[in-house]
Amino acid sequence: MSKIEELSNLVENGKIMEVVPAVKEALEEGIEPLTILNEGLVSPINRLGEKFRVGEIYVPELLIASKGMKMGAEVIKPLLMSENIEKLGEIVFCTVAGDMHDIGKNLVVMLLESAGFEVIDLGMDVDAEEIVEAIEENPDVKILGMSAMLTTTMYAMKDTIEALEEAGLRNRIKIMIGGAPVNQDFADSIGADGYSTNAPAAVELAKKLMA
Repeated sequence: MSKIEELSNLVENGKIMEVVPAVKEALEEGIEPLTILNEGLVSPINRLGEKFRVGEIYVPELLIASKGMKMGAEVIKPLLMSENIEKLGEIVFCTVAGDMHDIGKNLVVMLLESAGFEVIDLGMDVDAEEIVEAIEENPDVKILGMSAMLTTTMYAMKDTIEALEEAGLRNRIKIMIGGAPVNQDFADSIGADGYSTNAPAAVELAKKLMA
């Protein structure tokens, strides 16, 4: 079994105290930080997410594994950053009102920062008022990113876009969305500028929207 497979199994099985040593061993073997992140830490969470969706596992297992992923990601985050990286611009990012899921959001934020974006992370369960206020207080922000993991909260994205229009801020920024229940048709229907299916794709979308 490769070191990446070993790490992936540790995360998936919730053996969180073994994750950080395994990440360090993978780095010592010369495995690229981004490979460790994508294949060793994110892939098992994606697998568990699918198991959760079909009822094979429950919230506690997913939360424990997510904690392990975060612990491992903290080890490699500094290695993904570079002092010489080109600064690409400012982004406000959040999980929308009523939604307490932040695994995907946190991963996107980390990759955006690694790519050179300055991210203002508002956290989760963020209502339209808070988002409008953040855009008003940060005039250099060019993109708003919103995440939702529940069909019951995805329409908060529409409410936020309408609030930005009422505040006269909509034309100042580009809006990108993501999360399990949303798709391109939904993005088009609420007037978002882009939609991405995963964290790496979100980074590429942000670069495109910033350009």
